[in-house]
Amino acid sequence: MTELLQKMIDGKQLSADDGRLLTSEIESGNRAEPGSEEEVLRWLAEEYELSYNGLDGIKLDRELLSLFPARVLLKEELLPLQRRNGSVLIATSRLFSTEGIDTLKSLTGLHLEPVLAPSEILQKEIKKQLGVGADTIDQLDEEATFEVVEEEDDGDLDNGAEDASIIRFVNQVMKDAIELRASDIHVEPFEDELRIRYRIDGVLQEVPVPARIKKYQPAIVSRIKILSHLNIAEKRLPQDGRIKLRLEDMEIDVRVSIIPMLHGEAVVMRLLRQDSALRGMEELGMPDRELKMFQKVLTLPHGIALVTGPTGSGKTSTLYTALNAINDSIRKIITIEDPIEYQLKGVNQIQVSEKAGLTFGRGLRAILRHDPDVILIGEIRDQETGQIAVQASLTGHLVFSTLHTNDAPSAMTRLVDMGVEPYLVASSLEAILAQRLVRVLCPKCREVDTTSQTAALKQRIESLREATIYRPVGCAECRTTGYSGRHAIFELMDLSSEIREMILRDCSAGQLRDVARKKGMRTLSDDGWRLVQKGITSPDEVLRVTKDQTLDDNLVI
Repeated sequence: MTELLQKMIDGKQLSADDGRLLTSEIESGNRAEPGSEEEVLRWLAEEYELSYNGLDGIKLDRELLSLFPARVLLKEELLPLQRRNGSVLIATSRLFSTEGIDTLKSLTGLHLEPVLAPSEILQKEIKKQLGVGADTIDQLDEEATFEVVEEEDDGDLDNGAEDASIIRFVNQVMKDAIELRASDIHVEPFEDELRIRYRIDGVLQEVPVPARIKKYQPAIVSRIKILSHLNIAEKRLPQDGRIKLRLEDMEIDVRVSIIPMLHGEAVVMRLLRQDSALRGMEELGMPDRELKMFQKVLTLPHGIALVTGPTGSGKTSTLYTALNAINDSIRKIITIEDPIEYQLKGVNQIQVSEKAGLTFGRGLRAILRHDPDVILIGEIRDQETGQIAVQASLTGHLVFSTLHTNDAPSAMTRLVDMGVEPYLVASSLEAILAQRLVRVLCPKCREVDTTSQTAALKQRIESLREATIYRPVGCAECRTTGYSGRHAIFELMDLSSEIREMILRDCSAGQLRDVARKKGMRTLSDDGWRLVQKGITSPDEVLRVTKDQTLDDNLVI
């Protein structure tokens, strides 16, 4: 029935448009809304008297799964579900492509009964159940192309690291992490296992891998070293390197850190997407008051604007968005960073190189002789950098930088603690923006939270009293986490004359915070409750990334 059905007969995956068109043809216009691949599969299941399974919350028999070769399951998109009446139910989205099921029948001797399931969900569930690179590990076991040697003899390790299957496995891990929007890959050796975890939306998530992967640990680490141009023979000292990747049209810079641990070398790879599209200022998600204040800072002729927060809180992305907003032909913009995370057209960018002697301090002195209007310093790390930044702002430059502090008021006291004179801090600082990233609730599975803890929270937080609060549940779309993506929360503090005087009097961060709040500053937690009120995130997330001093310590969500 049409070329679309022929696609399914040939075992090809349907696009969303294909599915809608096919459903429309199948049902001859009887439905007001043409459907998706799911509706096509449901119709086919009914037509051929088969079962349909959406794979929601399914629990699989691991012993049954072990009877089938992983590479066939992955290649043919097949997933054994359960035994029933002497047969094995096996999920597939390719009803008319029987080659895979026939192969499994001949290999196992079992009677297989097909059950239809959506292709995309089926692929995710297969990868989740079998683990990343399960087909590669199967092939390694069968081919036995190399042998893992003892620590004293590394003679065959070069060959092992160059084995096609090891190369393919490492590539699969990195490709999988990129597709899942991971920011970091952690490869961690333990006594009886090699654990792989991805940091997704700021939270580490364990990746299922075949248990047999432990014996290939040395070759996997050596392969990563080869890609990073590191010394594969050195196993006693930490090493740092980098890898350049290209996935379709995306360029990724991978920063590699390898540290010897008790049971082998641990690897952490940070993924920096070079081609990430920068958003406009309005798309950062700032409240109106903070957005107008921050835009006003961008028009200043000189001064320092700081963005503070822990590692991975989106500070650099915010600064680049700000630079992009003022990047024009009449301004000279120079940045000094470690590393350069985005490449901005029209902006002069310097990469710090400690080995070559190009430090932040030395680079900054050179920048000041280069006639800049705007300077971005990747991070104020020490007294030298802080003092040069202050001097640059006082001599007519607009300076942006980052600092690691818990909130905006603490940034001022941190600079003084570093050794920058209070009168210089008071005269040069114009604004401090603290930020965090909270995870966004998955729109497909979130549900209204009616627990007693949430009811108590509503009583304590005035802005939430009339709000509908949601909580995470977990589904196939969000990898059962309940969250998908992240949203920033902000705390913007501008320096009034009163606050400048308080800095000169060496007042504490707490005193500065109290005065700033009286003048209208919205704290990180205040902004977090704004997102909870809108149904964007959960109270758990806000409490995870902020310290709300308005709540009792015994109030646990």
